[in-house]
Amino acid sequence: MSMLDREGPVPIYVQVAEVIQEQIAAGKLRTGEPVPSEATMEAEFDISRSTARNVARELRRRRLVHTVRGEGTFVGPLGVPRLKQTRALYVLIANDIVTRIRRGELRPNRAIPSEKALMRQYGVAKVTARQAVSRLRQERWVFTVPYRGSFVSEPQRWPKDS
Repeated sequence: MSMLDREGPVPIYVQVAEVIQEQIAAGKLRTGEPVPSEATMEAEFDISRSTARNVARELRRRRLVHTVRGEGTFVGPLGVPRLKQTRALYVLIANDIVTRIRRGELRPNRAIPSEKALMRQYGVAKVTARQAVSRLRQERWVFTVPYRGSFVSEPQRWPKDS
């Protein structure tokens, strides 16, 4: 990957968009595949979240990608078949947290990671993190205390088939 010119006249978001455009042209990112998430771009290019948002906007302006709310930004025009996981991302996140609860990493009456932490860790939008926590609550793995967070339920409240 070429180094970004942080002192030059070309905005950083345009430079990052060009790097991703090169990856698309070289076939490293194929039609239907997700482009790097905002969180991934932040880490990979050492840019802010708003700059990462501008990268996606620039790629859309160039008609190289399309964005599906809550799912991500994908290579190609709207309507192309997306290469997606067999399970929704929020389900994978919820399952990951259940695994951590079962292992004892997350203990009863102790907080699970916040929405912000989940967004950072998994590189997902707030709506996706919220869906994961909601699923955990519906299955009774966690309970939520307004303004305090979500906490691991007592084992007797966990789903019976666990």
